[in-house]
Amino acid sequence: MSRIGLEICLDTPAGLAAAVAGGADRIELCAALDSEGLTPAPGLMAQAGACGVATFALIRCRAGDFVFDAGDLDAMRRDIDAARAAGLAGVVLGASRPDGRLDEAGLSGLIAHAAGLGAALHRAFDVTPDKFEALETAVGLGFQRILTSGGRPGAPEGADLIAELIQRAGERVTIMPGAGLDDRNVADFVRRTGAREVHAACRAPVAGQRGGLDAELGFVTPRLQDTSLAAIQAMRRALDGV
Repeated sequence: MSRIGLEICLDTPAGLAAAVAGGADRIELCAALDSEGLTPAPGLMAQAGACGVATFALIRCRAGDFVFDAGDLDAMRRDIDAARAAGLAGVVLGASRPDGRLDEAGLSGLIAHAAGLGAALHRAFDVTPDKFEALETAVGLGFQRILTSGGRPGAPEGADLIAELIQRAGERVTIMPGAGLDDRNVADFVRRTGAREVHAACRAPVAGQRGGLDAELGFVTPRLQDTSLAAIQAMRRALDGV
């Protein structure tokens, strides 16, 4: 893509509509973004498959670390089947060894199961002890894209490493920075790192949530957020100004 690509991660039907209206170039479809994202439900996958924007489903069967056992991997293969059936463009995968290195065997099996779909590596990359070794592993596995904050809580703090990863990756795989980027910092970040794609949630507080017994019984999350059309539009304007 000639302009700087904007991928939006989201977890609701309203968020999907906002991403489409706001000009997202790609969608990462999730559930439970407050838990850093899990596999989305089939209903949301079906909606995304008909939305007209390339959508990759996060394949993460549970919260917690990325060290997955045989049962986890079986569930993830079934989730890949659901993404394919929904007509999605690809899947977002990640798996770790106990020492934090990428689980090549587990990932190789998942990628083989996802044949015909695009494959992106999620922030399991960020917990690896050697990011340059992990880069080469990801290239060897055939990933198209790596989402990373440079191993830091936010991409702005990891900018120097991200810039080096982009240089080392060259045309072999796309390094897509994410975490902590918004319309106020993304233009300078892109100039500093040379990134050609960025990933963001663009979320804002949800107004009008019911209180009362809904909140008392725990059905309404305090300070609930969802994807914001205005935030996406502001991000798009900032990127288009680079």
